[in-house]
Amino acid sequence: MLTKIIILLAMIPASYVLIALGLIASQWPSQLPSNRQSLDFSGVLASSSTLPKDKRTMRDGYETLVRFYGSPTQSNLIVLLHGSGWHGMQFEQLAQSLAKHAWVAVPDLRGHGLSPERRGDVDHICQLEEDVADLVDQLKDDTHRVTVVGHSSGGGLVVRMAGGIYRDRMDKAVLLAPFLQYDAPTVRPNSGGWAKPLRRRLVGISMLNNVGISAFNGMTVIQFAMPEAVIVGPLGHTATTAYSFRMNQGYGPRRDYLKDVAQLPPFLLIVGSMDEAFVADQFQEVLGQASQNGTYQIFEGLGIL
Repeated sequence: MLTKIIILLAMIPASYVLIALGLIASQWPSQLPSNRQSLDFSGVLASSSTLPKDKRTMRDGYETLVRFYGSPTQSNLIVLLHGSGWHGMQFEQLAQSLAKHAWVAVPDLRGHGLSPERRGDVDHICQLEEDVADLVDQLKDDTHRVTVVGHSSGGGLVVRMAGGIYRDRMDKAVLLAPFLQYDAPTVRPNSGGWAKPLRRRLVGISMLNNVGISAFNGMTVIQFAMPEAVIVGPLGHTATTAYSFRMNQGYGPRRDYLKDVAQLPPFLLIVGSMDEAFVADQFQEVLGQASQNGTYQIFEGLGIL
């Protein structure tokens, strides 16, 4: 790895590398205020009563915690992908309801949940996509129709999968207030105060990735203003309050998110009109530019789903 970095550095202007390194070094994670205001997690906490017990092994040997609802004899298989900072327990009530109609699998995505190997980090940018594909491959048989459901960053991950080599793993998609990109018209500034990006570091690491240098991709580039009620609560140890560059990049669509959107299978997008992180009435206009496969539902008077 060191030899490769030296060779790459020799091939590009020193000023470019120095600027990138300077940006990276100029910004570091900080302790967020203890009285921080953030998204309302009360509904999520109320539905998080039990811990997952089942495990599935991914292609690299990593064991992902998965909770199952319903029966594998059901013809519909639904995979629920949680949003940033939390884990699959956010879907407990929803999964119980869906289990009347489908076999439901709810993973704690790599880097999240009870006891991940490296909290907030993955090995490479595309690893979350690989994990979801591996899970579907292990569960699906010829009788199953697969719907992948994602909330917030999880919805962004569904969009990313649609635009990549694993698009055939889902027959339908459901996007619950999906994250597209930080500057998409659907996103409020800093996701409504939830996300605290280290912008200079993000730019510097991106610059190095543009010339093939990924040695800094494990560095933290974004923090989350997790509500104090979560941090000091009984499940505070399961929260994930920061992401590495590679986790942050892979947990959502690619930079040209409309190209990923264009590859979505038939999908339903659901968002609350009062969502704290997203602009509900922009989704149909934005996604409709790239795909005619969508159906859109705005629930009036609701905030975070």
